[in-house]
Amino acid sequence: MKLKPNVETFLGCDCAYEAARMVLFGAPFDSTTSFRPGTRFASKAIRQDSWGLETYSPYQDADILDAGCMDAGDLELCFGDTEGTVAQIQAFYGDILADGKLPLMIGGEHLVTLGAVRAAAERYPELCVIHFDAHTDLRDAYLGAKLSHATVLRRIHELVGDGRIFQFGIRSGEKFEFEFAKEHTTLQKFNLDGLAEALDCIGERPVYFTLDLDILDPSVFPGTGTPEPGGVTFMELLEAVLQVAGKANIVGCDVNELAPNYDPSGASTAVACKVVRELIIALGTK
Repeated sequence: MKLKPNVETFLGCDCAYEAARMVLFGAPFDSTTSFRPGTRFASKAIRQDSWGLETYSPYQDADILDAGCMDAGDLELCFGDTEGTVAQIQAFYGDILADGKLPLMIGGEHLVTLGAVRAAAERYPELCVIHFDAHTDLRDAYLGAKLSHATVLRRIHELVGDGRIFQFGIRSGEKFEFEFAKEHTTLQKFNLDGLAEALDCIGERPVYFTLDLDILDPSVFPGTGTPEPGGVTFMELLEAVLQVAGKANIVGCDVNELAPNYDPSGASTAVACKVVRELIIALGTK
């Protein structure tokens, strides 16, 4: 696949495609958002505000300039065609995987993860999924729709099966979703406890890592469509992200659910930028 660097890139992600180890791209889609829309603006806001950061991470003593990451820009997605959007993401993600590179997708609402996981599961039959989120996302349908950000982990379960989905930080969902999780996934309510044990259980199997930023407490991250009080702190999240990136065999990942228009202070976008920077450095320099 031939790709040219995006004109406006995420900080330090201007590597040529041929030389890149990682490819970042945006999936600006929020047509199934159940409460407050606006995540379609996340990838552009993250790119723009990333230039307020340094390329060097004191957390990791490493620099994003050494990560070999290319920013391929945003996909042009049709807001009126949910299945077509998922298929488009799947095809693009699959092309990047086929070229031996690690894709990092910036959402967008959480449904965009389904297209990426479909591509990863095709290539890696033993795929496991690590899911950071405030919400279960395990409904079979939401208002009659099978494709929704409220159903994305249920659709993913249909792809990977029992015992391969590990959920953390969950503090919202219907009772039947938690009952479904008891039978079919590993779910940690409220916090990130048990992450080390989950990583040991997964071992060397390939991992898709999906990070919904509303796992953070709204006092840290108010700029999201469905804020849920009782979330983790930034440092708790960062330590967990670095733990996953350092130990898991990650073959695909995404960061999603920033809705920058709900936080005019810009603090939520700043948090998202730093999470993305740290994830790129952790994966690109290990």
